[in-house]
Amino acid sequence: MKRRLATFLTGIMTVALVAAGLTGCGSSTADKGSEKVRLMVWSPSEDQSKDSGEWLQTMCNNFAKEHPEWDITFVYGVADEATAADQVAQDPEASADVFMYANDRITSLTDADAVAKFGGKYKEEIESTNSEELLDSLKVDGELYGVPFTTNTWYMFYDKSVFSEEDVKNLDTMLQKGTVSFPFTNSWYLPAFYLGNGCTLFGDGTDESKGVDFAGEKAVDATNYAIDLAANPNFKIDADGSGLAGLRDGSVKAMFTGSWDANAIKEALGDNMGVSSLPTYTINGQEKQMLAYAGSKAIGVNAHSEYMEQAVALAVYLGGSDAQRAHYEMRTVIPCNTELLKEKDIASDPLVRAQNDTFNNTSILQPFVASMSNCWTPVENMGKGIRNKSVTHENAKEQTEEMNEAMNSNGIN
Repeated sequence: MKRRLATFLTGIMTVALVAAGLTGCGSSTADKGSEKVRLMVWSPSEDQSKDSGEWLQTMCNNFAKEHPEWDITFVYGVADEATAADQVAQDPEASADVFMYANDRITSLTDADAVAKFGGKYKEEIESTNSEELLDSLKVDGELYGVPFTTNTWYMFYDKSVFSEEDVKNLDTMLQKGTVSFPFTNSWYLPAFYLGNGCTLFGDGTDESKGVDFAGEKAVDATNYAIDLAANPNFKIDADGSGLAGLRDGSVKAMFTGSWDANAIKEALGDNMGVSSLPTYTINGQEKQMLAYAGSKAIGVNAHSEYMEQAVALAVYLGGSDAQRAHYEMRTVIPCNTELLKEKDIASDPLVRAQNDTFNNTSILQPFVASMSNCWTPVENMGKGIRNKSVTHENAKEQTEEMNEAMNSNGIN
C-alpha cells in the first residue's frame, strides 16, 4: 500500500501524520479513569464515505458507547480488502489493529504470523451465527482467523421483460431470446464452465499435492463449448464495463457480476431487474451447472496489536448482526449472519437470495493454497485466445493441455 500524508483535525489543532491512507480520528465519550486505547482501523473508502453514511465511523462510535470502560481514540485508514491484507502481511507492526480482508489472502497473513486467531467466547459467537461452509473459508489448520461479514462471489442479473424465471435456468435457452454478456477474459469467471464439467483444483481445494486437473476430454469439451459461446451472435464479452453499459443502452439483456454492481444495474433496469444464482449450460446434450468461485470477506485483527482485547472485541462487533444490518442498509453489502438472514425484509430480498444461493449451491470455495496463484494467467490467456480466434476447435485439445500444464507450473520448473 502506498504511504501518504493525511491531515487530521482534532479540536482546533491540525496534526499531520504519515500513515497508510489515514482518513480521520475520533474519540469516544468515556468515564474518568477508563483505560486509554488507540485503535487504527482500515476499510475501503466506501465504508467511510459521507455518501454511504460513514458506516465505519458510525459503527466504531457505537462500539465505544457500549464500552465506557475504554477511552478509545479511533484512527481510520483507507485500504480495500486485498490491499489491506498485503500491507498487514508485509509490515504488521506498522499496520492497522483491525482491518478487512478477502479470504483468498488468508495464507499470506498466517504465513507472516500477522493475523490473530479467534478463540474462547468470541469464536463460539462467530461459529454460532455463520454457516460451516463460510467458516471453512476463514480457517487454516482448524484455526479461525476472521469474522465473516459477507460472502464474496458472482451471479447473474437479467432483464425480466426479456427472460422468464424458467428461461434463466439455462444459459443456452437465454441465448435464444436475448443478448448475454459475460467476463470471458477474466480468470475469476471463465473457470465456471470447466468446473461445471468436472475439472478440479487441488482435490477438494485444499490439497496442493493433487494439483490442477483441467485436462482430458472434460476440459477439452469445456473449451469447445466456450469457443461456440464466443461465436454466438447473442453473446458479448464483458470487458471494461461494457456489460453494464449494454444494460443501460439496451444492447445487453443479462450479465454476470456481483453485489458491487447491483445499485447501478437497478438504475439501468428499474423494476425489470432480475437476479439469480448461476444457470446450467448444455455440453454434448447434457446439462451442466456453472460453478463460480466463492469466498468471504472478513474482519481481521493484527496479531501485533498493542490493544488485543479491544481489537478483538471491535472486530467481532463490526462483523456482528447490528453492523451487518447497517452495512446492508447503507451500502447493500449482503449479510451472512445466519440470524440476520432469517429476518423477513432481508430474507425476501432477491439479491440476498441470489448471492447466498450461489454461495451454497452453484459455487466452489476458491482455493487459497499458494499454487492457486499459478492458475490465473493461463485461464486468462485461454479466454483471450478464444476471443482473438487463435484458439479454435481444431487446436482446442492442444491449447487446453497447454493451459493445464501452465496451471500446474510456477513458471520456473
